[in-house]
Amino acid sequence: MITGATKNKVDDIWQKMWEGGITNPLEVISQLTYLMFMHQLDEREFEIEKLEAMIGADQRHIFPETFRGPSGVEIDGKELRWSRFKDKPAETMFSTVSGFVFPFIKSLGADTAFTRSMASATFGIPTPKTLQKAVDGVDALFADFVDDIADLGDLYEYMLSKLNTAGTNGQFRTPKHIRDMMVCLLDPKPNQLICDPACGTAGFLISAAEHIRSSHGASMDSDAWDCFAGSNGKEPQFSGFEMDQTMLRISAMNLMLHSVDQPDIRYLDSISKNNTVHGKYDVILANPPFTGSVDAEDIDNSLKAIVDSKQTELLFVALFLRMLKLGGRCACIVPNGVLFRSNSKSYTQLRKELVENQKLEAIIYMPSGVFKPYSGVSTAILVFTKTNSGGTDNVWLYNMESDGYTLDDKRDRNEKNDDIPDIITRWNNLESEKERTRTDKSFLVPRDEIAENNYDFSFNKYVETTYERIEYPPTSQILEELSTLNKQMADGLAALEKMLGGGIND
Repeated sequence: MITGATKNKVDDIWQKMWEGGITNPLEVISQLTYLMFMHQLDEREFEIEKLEAMIGADQRHIFPETFRGPSGVEIDGKELRWSRFKDKPAETMFSTVSGFVFPFIKSLGADTAFTRSMASATFGIPTPKTLQKAVDGVDALFADFVDDIADLGDLYEYMLSKLNTAGTNGQFRTPKHIRDMMVCLLDPKPNQLICDPACGTAGFLISAAEHIRSSHGASMDSDAWDCFAGSNGKEPQFSGFEMDQTMLRISAMNLMLHSVDQPDIRYLDSISKNNTVHGKYDVILANPPFTGSVDAEDIDNSLKAIVDSKQTELLFVALFLRMLKLGGRCACIVPNGVLFRSNSKSYTQLRKELVENQKLEAIIYMPSGVFKPYSGVSTAILVFTKTNSGGTDNVWLYNMESDGYTLDDKRDRNEKNDDIPDIITRWNNLESEKERTRTDKSFLVPRDEIAENNYDFSFNKYVETTYERIEYPPTSQILEELSTLNKQMADGLAALEKMLGGGIND
């Protein structure tokens, strides 16, 4: 999440670009994103240089020795770096960025997801003065950050919010702490194939990459690292599908900044017949669109076999099951309606599928403020394993009351109220949850009980509500106390009138 100070800086850059003649808001977003990417590429190059100096071994660098621009002119590769061109005179900076740096980033990685997404991209900053102001603004934006902000998604979402665009199709960027929690629940491993079929700006894939690097990086061999990066002919470990071209570019940029150079990022409507992926992935992490429906004729028959519906929130869960390998696991966010709606048989059909034919492991109910300020929608996390032969035993339910932030539009940090550490601890020791009672915020529910409740996943169906008996005094005593209070008030008023009267006479 970004702070108010950061938002103010973005607003200032936005205004300067507007004044410079870029009046299309979507174009402002695109051009700012390119500049932020140029900045972060240089930061990553600095990290590579530090590592090289520390271990005394050559590393693969981002920037080449020389680079030939589209005009045929060749320059020193160092001139492509942000730290080199940012302080140059406006005219020189403009010719460098437009003629060399932008063509360079478009060509990064040869035939990769990034270059494919950038094929139609154009450099749209019209004048040297506007570019200089934008570069100065982006430099100031990144200068004050202490934490890593290589993930451009939060900045992108804020820019979208200025257009009132975020969430118009039921799509909301999942906060990083929620993504990280979901990744911890599945604990993805090296060489496991990971996918988000509604990837947006690749937040889940980035969280999974960070988890693998921090938890398993020390023990990964060269084959595992090749799979991680998608290099040397290895199957890419990270895949994502998206229907917004700008988000595809940002997702490719984000992953490249996290050393995932060649992910399988595609422009694809995941629930259409164009998506033919079956039984491929070990892990799926996703927050699919919550609203909308699709043309029944465009829905693949394999999805209809799982759930007969046109609702996207149901079709995506069915899709996850189809795309997972046997034994593959999924953690996905769904709107609360998926948990209990019974007015359409397709909702019950999907819930029954998860319980009877797959292995439903957990339902985590999240507070409605998680997606504010964009939406107050109530959501839950489903965790399940694809078995196609059942296996659901006890389902773990957890009623998350706070995610460590206030649940209003401000979403300020509130570390005193954070259930996420407790969720992770309890998830890693589910045996102890057998001792929990139905009055606790988490407990296990047997499969048979869920079936008896017609596969209703509502937390209130299983929690035991306790009522505290309050003993009130007899009516006669209450009346006596009221009478005493009335007499005291009357005596007090009489005394006040006497004081006031005496003062006037004097």
